[in-house]
Amino acid sequence: MKDEYELYLQNSDSVTVSEMKLKDLKNLIATGESSFLEFKHKVASPEKIAKEMVAFANTNGGRIIIGVDDNGDISGIESYYEEEFWLRQAAEDVCVPALNINIEMVHAGKKDVMIVEIPESENKPIAVKGESKRTVYIRQGDENIIATDDRVEVLKNKASTTGVTFEYGEREQQLFRFLNEYGDITIERFSIISNITTYRAERILVDMASAGVLDMFEQKGIVHYTFSHKNS
Repeated sequence: MKDEYELYLQNSDSVTVSEMKLKDLKNLIATGESSFLEFKHKVASPEKIAKEMVAFANTNGGRIIIGVDDNGDISGIESYYEEEFWLRQAAEDVCVPALNINIEMVHAGKKDVMIVEIPESENKPIAVKGESKRTVYIRQGDENIIATDDRVEVLKNKASTTGVTFEYGEREQQLFRFLNEYGDITIERFSIISNITTYRAERILVDMASAGVLDMFEQKGIVHYTFSHKNS
């Protein structure tokens, strides 16, 4: 395994050896999977790992550690060349537009793991290219979920150079009072308390989320809006 590792590094011009120590690696793993961290025993396929990459790129960026089981056990890399090839294929061919990722090798005693760094993209939304359609994913907690149409629009608006504005009128005041009291709101609830159509309620909420005033999260398949943590 050592000979394969050394030969691999000699022939790979895109993977670097990390300065991370084994203790630091174990501390990172001990934090568990989260909105910023994912464990993978191996790269099952470019299509599957692309979902993780896209979700991180569309949210706040993150890391994928290859060679670590879901329970945090270090299993190690099985095939250096295959893992890197599929990671590159996922980032460059399956993710649309293509992602720039950074791969580092970390020594873990007699085993080695790969840490894949996926930065937050400036070209959102990033999608996974399928046979018949493209699917956008976001990261919520330790899960990758399919982005709703509202979320996709917010991602597009935030990436736009023109910016998004909104009026602070009576309906917006009602919305803020409701959020101050209850914490979050759905499109349907906002349409009821403001006596407007669900389409109009959706437009207001999406514009405010695009402007960074509100955040979005999903609960049981329903999109909820809440005050942005960045403004608190």
